[in-house]
Amino acid sequence: GGLTPTCPLAGEWRGRMEEGKAHSLGGVFAHLEMLEARAREAAMKQAAAEQRKEQLARLEARVQELRQQRDELRAKVELQEQGQLGKRGAMSDPAQHSAQAVLEWKIRKVKSTLQVFYLTGISGKLTKQGVCFCISTAYEGTYLDSYHLDLLTEPQVRIHHHSIPIFIPLEQIAKKYLQTDIRRFLSVLSDHLNAYVGRRYQADQLQEHFSDQIEGTMQRNSLCNLLVFNYNTSSKSETFPFNARLLYGDLCCSLPTEVIVSSASDAPAALAETAAAHSDLFRRLALHKAFGS
Repeated sequence: GGLTPTCPLAGEWRGRMEEGKAHSLGGVFAHLEMLEARAREAAMKQAAAEQRKEQLARLEARVQELRQQRDELRAKVELQEQGQLGKRGAMSDPAQHSAQAVLEWKIRKVKSTLQVFYLTGISGKLTKQGVCFCISTAYEGTYLDSYHLDLLTEPQVRIHHHSIPIFIPLEQIAKKYLQTDIRRFLSVLSDHLNAYVGRRYQADQLQEHFSDQIEGTMQRNSLCNLLVFNYNTSSKSETFPFNARLLYGDLCCSLPTEVIVSSASDAPAALAETAAAHSDLFRRLALHKAFGS
């Protein structure tokens, strides 16, 4: 009752066996190609990450160099001012001198300020009535926005025109520093602007590159110092939802001062540890980098 080599059924059986082997080999090759493609993609991503890391290191070194130059310039300018004030009879209180002397003193202060801030993202030029400053902002070496501030110097220093966003506390900063220390005024204002654009940049990057993990729309205010969003993480075949609330209590900082990450009330107890780990990442890393890790 066995199949003989000349039996038609035997030939059909051998054909099916060969077809099955070919199909199996085709599946193996396809799987290998997929693994090779993934390996190439991972290698490209790693190379890009290393390149970005090297670029960031170079930028950080350049920032340190510029800060050192700024400090040296500031020291030189202060020494020059002390020498000039000494020659004029200690002009520490310009109100005691003539209007012309006061004006000359203000002009010298403005010029020295322009020198000091040239390498810190703040530039300016003298105008007929005062000085116009441009504050450039950046985050992680990426240039973002520029803001302008036009100051009048007579009869006292005051703001004439500006493009500072309305939610930046410009009036409070001006009230505290503008009349007494214009350098401090510009420095604090620059810190506020850079922190704001840094927070906004992180939120934009998160929505652009991790939209597949974000549920719904991220909630954020104009100042971007409060961010609330829902996101998912996956493990094997399961998906775990989380809710995040990030508060930036320090308006001169681009990292949050308070982070609350929570999961659903009926979620497994192990997710509490994951939520705590996520909270720590959000406090230490930029928002999009925390998701990338």
